[in-house]
Amino acid sequence: DAKMGMTFTKLGIHPGMGATYLLPRLIGTARACELLFTGRIIDAEEAERMGILNRIVPREGLPAAVSDLAHELAAAAPIAVRLVKRAVYRGAEQSLADALDLESTQQAATFQTADAKEGIRAVLEKRPPKFIGK
Repeated sequence: DAKMGMTFTKLGIHPGMGATYLLPRLIGTARACELLFTGRIIDAEEAERMGILNRIVPREGLPAAVSDLAHELAAAAPIAVRLVKRAVYRGAEQSLADALDLESTQQAATFQTADAKEGIRAVLEKRPPKFIGK
């Protein structure tokens, strides 16, 4: 039942907090312009269709959904997640060649971690991995 909008223009002001930079990169320039120019309020279903939301969760199911996602994230190898996060955010500013170079460097670095060895061992042993962040 959530609703959201970039209502700045309805107030006669310019958007802030990176809205004009981030929103076009998230949903495309045309959709971002429509939302930014009109200040239209959208519901959760439309926000999900546009790619603003990853998923819709009923209000009563929100705590469980947050907990499930937190556990899923915590189960991933922390070094790999940190490096992927860095690559994703840098990728928006890089050429494909630079992004591929960064991925190659970071993949080689993660292959040297104890977590990578544990992850491969866990797959071979058909069990969940126990990452330690090293």
